[in-house]
Amino acid sequence: MDIGTIFGIVMGFGFILVAITMHGSLRDFIDIPGAMVAFGGSTAALFIMFPARKVLGALTVAKHVFFHKLPDPKDEMARLTQLASVARRDGLLALEKKVADINDPFLVRGLEMVIDGTPKEKLEEVLTIELGCIQERHKSGKKIFDQLGASLPAFGMVGTLIGLIQMLGKLDDPSKIGEGMAVAMCTTFYGAFVANMLYLPMSGKLEHRSKEETLLRELMIRGLIGLIEGEGPRAMETKLKAFLTPKARQTETQAAA
Repeated sequence: MDIGTIFGIVMGFGFILVAITMHGSLRDFIDIPGAMVAFGGSTAALFIMFPARKVLGALTVAKHVFFHKLPDPKDEMARLTQLASVARRDGLLALEKKVADINDPFLVRGLEMVIDGTPKEKLEEVLTIELGCIQERHKSGKKIFDQLGASLPAFGMVGTLIGLIQMLGKLDDPSKIGEGMAVAMCTTFYGAFVANMLYLPMSGKLEHRSKEETLLRELMIRGLIGLIEGEGPRAMETKLKAFLTPKARQTETQAAA
């Protein structure tokens, strides 16, 4: 579980709730019709913009914000370096015994191609196509939350306009103007708050996850090509360190020393 995401949501909602209750009541911010316009309208727009199966799969996409965990690039670098050592000592066919120990389907598929004697150009082509498909799926999931983040404030304004129109129809009773204005503004609050506290940050987190996975898959592709080319473990490690952050490289160097 991503503790940072949970902490951010709890902190954001906590600060808003405290600010509301310090100078008023939470009940003042509850408006069922306004919530129906804001959340119902933005959800309906999703079904117009995307296929129904993608909209219904949004919860699965959202899980990646909270639970998706990728392997550490340092661990994958160490694994590929070890595979290079085995291949150098016993040949590529000896890598077949290592496939059962790997849980990552992407790496397993690539390693099987290496064992089968696939040319490096073909391996790179196949795995790059697969990586491109992974990126497209990530973009599709991100677009759902981008759309929610854009449409929710807009429908919040629609709800506010509805409330103002209804309020203007009651100008003959000045005592109801303040109450009507407060209710009308609730819908704008729902749209602005939820879009900027949940939907847009979730979209940003999904984009970050996608970049992390892309970097990891590219590291794997370079390592698998190195196995085909017969690179030794030291050469493999030196090449793959380019995918690590400067801090991670320094840590690796200190550990090796």
